[in-house]
Amino acid sequence: MFDCVLIANRGEISVRVARTLRRLGVESVAVYSDADVDMPHVHAADRAVRLGPAPAAESYLSIERIVEAATRVGADAIHPGYGFLSERPDFARACMEAGLTFVGPSPEAMALLGDKIAARDAAAAAGLPVVPGLGLETASDDDVDRWVTAHELPLLVKAAAGGGGKGMRVVRTRAELPEALAAARREAYAAFGDERLLIERYLERPRHLEVQVIADSHGNVLHLGERECSLQRRHQKVIEEAPSPVVDAALRTAMCTSAVGLARGCGYTGAGTVELIADRERPAEFFFLEMNARLQVEHPITEAVTGVDLVRAQLAIAAGEPLPWTQAQLTQTGHAIEVRICAEDPRHEYLPQAGVLALYREPSMPGIRIDSGVIEGAEVPVHYDSLLAKLVARGETREAARQRARHALARFPILGIRTNVPLLSRLLAHERFIAGDLDTHFLEAEKAALLPLDDAPSADARAVADALGRVPAGAPGVRPGAPDPWSSTKGPRV
Repeated sequence: MFDCVLIANRGEISVRVARTLRRLGVESVAVYSDADVDMPHVHAADRAVRLGPAPAAESYLSIERIVEAATRVGADAIHPGYGFLSERPDFARACMEAGLTFVGPSPEAMALLGDKIAARDAAAAAGLPVVPGLGLETASDDDVDRWVTAHELPLLVKAAAGGGGKGMRVVRTRAELPEALAAARREAYAAFGDERLLIERYLERPRHLEVQVIADSHGNVLHLGERECSLQRRHQKVIEEAPSPVVDAALRTAMCTSAVGLARGCGYTGAGTVELIADRERPAEFFFLEMNARLQVEHPITEAVTGVDLVRAQLAIAAGEPLPWTQAQLTQTGHAIEVRICAEDPRHEYLPQAGVLALYREPSMPGIRIDSGVIEGAEVPVHYDSLLAKLVARGETREAARQRARHALARFPILGIRTNVPLLSRLLAHERFIAGDLDTHFLEAEKAALLPLDDAPSADARAVADALGRVPAGAPGVRPGAPDPWSSTKGPRV
């Protein structure tokens, strides 16, 4: 094992990695920008190094500054967390050239899996079903026209590099195709410096499933079961759970065996996630979507149902140790649900929010794990992702986990900025969620129930406002035309 590991990230994932390093007796080094001088991840580590100004390009995305910091403090290895540089082959290569161990897959495997066209070909070679599609790397306009003619609409145009929904367009008519291709190319090039595209059959209401795999350098490749990740907004996950409520033993075996085959065929090492999609009406018919060559945001739910510390496994693999388990020893027990608590306004297209957390109190109760990167009084900056915390609820059954998650959310007060907590609470109570009737368009389809227009303040909130002298407009005794403090963006807010 290593003596010193630098964590090239921020927020809750940096805190989470530091926690495992402390348990292992390994010195941890945090990095921070000027916007994060006093954030929890800085204090969670044994040491901390300033990278630079707040913009990510001058701090967390600067390969040169991170490698220099690791070299200066005498680190043996760098853990990239997720996001930022975690899937950049050039970062992994720079670490190796500096004599540092990169806690993740090889640059070659990362480059292969980061290219959607190459990854799709690798998945097909490994026997994974792939959505019928056409890579536009070498295809002519005539090739595209023939392919579209031979396949049913709608189609999905997406960037061959990167992710997060960038460079992605749905085409429902032939007339839309030219503009969709042009717009997707522009967005893909702006986001990833790569304008190559992939056209695939579009599944209208798919489920999003994924399989966690781990592989060492001794030829051992194992899986830790699947996760259900269908609840999304703008291609970003909102609630995840393990195991999936619709996956039976036969489907689990098929998906997980295929995922292991892909990782083995790519020469993969470390923790990775094979993402799949399945038709909502035919969940047994699944297709390869992509493979993420890093730790996932939702990894805690897999840890909750398997008892495996995935960061510990990553570090051991990077240090050259063999996996200590057989596949038969890795089983899922119980159920876990993760909700992502974000600084965003769901009523206004999930607009990210910034400001001071005037009140922030995490619940502490049995069966609940909180991974967070903020504290009360901290300022949520505008420069980074909106994720504040992840609340993970574990139970003997799915219903027990759901009830625990709802109970914990009701005891998680956050004031000062808008968050998605009310939305998460309604999601967990929705009859379709309770039934496990999920797909990636759930939030859009159920918007009226999840974000009701008549979401008026409760009687308790009105009493508090009255005590503060800020009674809502329209309440008894309030003069007509008085300003409404509930919609005000300035001054005190309840």
